[in-house]
Amino acid sequence: MILIVGASGWLGGAVAQQLLAAGKAVRLMTRNPAKLDDLARLGAHVVVGDLRQPGSLRQAFLGVDQVLAAAHAYPGQGSNNPHLVDDVGNRYLVDLARVTGVTHFVFVSALGARPDHTVDLLRIKYGVEQYVRHNVLSYTILRPAAFMESWAASIGEQIARKSELTIVGRGENPINFVSVEDAARFAVIALERPEARGKILDVGGPENLTLQQVIGMVEQAWGRDARKK
Repeated sequence: MILIVGASGWLGGAVAQQLLAAGKAVRLMTRNPAKLDDLARLGAHVVVGDLRQPGSLRQAFLGVDQVLAAAHAYPGQGSNNPHLVDDVGNRYLVDLARVTGVTHFVFVSALGARPDHTVDLLRIKYGVEQYVRHNVLSYTILRPAAFMESWAASIGEQIARKSELTIVGRGENPINFVSVEDAARFAVIALERPEARGKILDVGGPENLTLQQVIGMVEQAWGRDARKK
């Protein structure tokens, strides 16, 4: 049994679909089961759990061999924030994996994670990477680039709703983007192939793009220009 934490997100959901299509036994942990109705209809076992409440997590681990930790709370609101979810919550998962006999743990970090990064989330991701490496016998750490689908959806929604767009800065710095489906394939490889174990895998796309370039692509697809502010 493979447990996916974060299946309501872009990556976790894509991995669940690929595993279910291959006939794998998949359990999904979520705070809101209604969000996973489609995956449940495909055969996934859905359980309720909250990374901020360690007592709610144990039932999800019953009979589980492997774990994919793909949940995040960025940018976060209130108690649903990176400190309590991405940091403390993922450490709870690691601790449970160790004591319940999980044979392999896959942690989804982020491209560029390092201890001195200027972005809090990437420092948190790096810290959890180290916790994983020192507390489970078998692991794979994935560092995917920014998901193109997520950014395109966010930009497209703003353009479609009000024909204007808010971005931070001038959007001229090149960023590496990767397709969620491609990142999901690497996650499946991390779960299935022994040669991926004990590795940190950077998962990037074929080219770097600025946000201005991404905006231009979305504008072209929608057939309208957005006012930027």
